[in-house]
This record gives sequence, structure tokens and C-alpha cells, in this order.
Amino acid sequence: MTVAYLLAPTVAVLTMLTVVRAEAESDDPQLAFNNACRTCHSMREGDHRLGPSLHGVVGRKAGSIEGYAFSSAMQSANIVWNEENLDQFIANPEKVVHGNAMKPYGGIDSPEQRAEIIAYLKSISDG
Repeated sequence: MTVAYLLAPTVAVLTMLTVVRAEAESDDPQLAFNNACRTCHSMREGDHRLGPSLHGVVGRKAGSIEGYAFSSAMQSANIVWNEENLDQFIANPEKVVHGNAMKPYGGIDSPEQRAEIIAYLKSISDG
């Protein structure tokens, strides 16, 4: 076997990861939301999935949307979602609302990506 033959799968995976990372770090707030949140959340009002709809989340009290069974931790959290606490939550949900049900999601390190997601959440909340 040649070295090139052995390295081909590694190069393919690294290329794929680079493309995914570039997409996640784009300047498209909806794409940032889709890449990080859409698996569990919808932006359509009343469309609850594994997580609640995030339509209108900015300005809403945590754990208060009708029709979704929130964890007791989220229901008792004394938070009204704004840019600052959304940023902190998206970065590290467990630190903001201990005992939340967003496992295995562990947060997003990139401040730029979090800002894009929050911009998208605001655009739907305002619009």
C-alpha cells in the first residue's frame, strides 16, 4: 500500500471538516442557526420538536411557551431572554440554567457564531 492510499481517507475527512467549519462561520445568521440549532428547534411558531420553537424567544420568559414540556430547571429559571443571556446560554447552557434538558449540546465557543444565531433569533422575533 502506498502512503497516498493510506492518507486519502484522512484528507477527505479534513476537507469535509473544513467545509463544515467554513459554512458554520459564514456571515449568514440563518445558516449559523441551521448548523447549530435546527436539529432540535424550529423557528415556526408552535412547531415544537425535541426542543421548543424559538419563534419570538427574544423577550420571552424562559420555560414559558405554551405547548412544550420544559424541564423543571427551565420552568423555574428567572430569565427573560435577551441578547446577553442568550449569548451566555448558547455558549454554555448548563452554566446559565443548571439542570436544563439540552444534553448532549454543550455550547458554541465562537462569539461570532453565537452573535449570528442571536441576530437570526432577533430577526424572527422582531419580524
